[in-house]
Amino acid sequence: MNERDAAPTSTDPADAGLRFLAFAYQLRSALDQHMAAAGLSLSRTKLLRLLAHHGAMHQGEIAEALGQAPRSVTQTVEALERLHLVTRASDPTDRRRKAVTLTDEGRTALATAEQAGRRALQYAFGAFDTDQLAHWQRLLSQVRIPLDGPSPRHGDASGADQQAG
Repeated sequence: MNERDAAPTSTDPADAGLRFLAFAYQLRSALDQHMAAAGLSLSRTKLLRLLAHHGAMHQGEIAEALGQAPRSVTQTVEALERLHLVTRASDPTDRRRKAVTLTDEGRTALATAEQAGRRALQYAFGAFDTDQLAHWQRLLSQVRIPLDGPSPRHGDASGADQQAG
């Protein structure tokens, strides 16, 4: 019996979170491998998808929309431009700003990468029936993302955090 077949033995939320993170990392790696056949990674695909949905955008807007550092977006855009998947042009009102536009080749590569990613996700989740998939989605919607640390109910064990509740 391998690790994948073993039932989880812990009911600790932190252990469940770590197991989920390991799963998410493996899934992300698999998606990147499948999308690589189209010459794209998941992050490059996200950028192309953004342009496909919003049209031409300035690099700063792309960075903000993707939650990435401007320099990272610049490097990704430069790579995509070398592959002829996007074009960059100076803004006529502010030459310091570059508008990025998806090319026809970029649309084709995006469609191919999205198909490859979709096939990989269908394979990964295809063993679940519709009830299980609905349950999975309900569970995911209930996961709380800690923005400022643990919630008061799960904070410090002394109970000091619970006095306000």
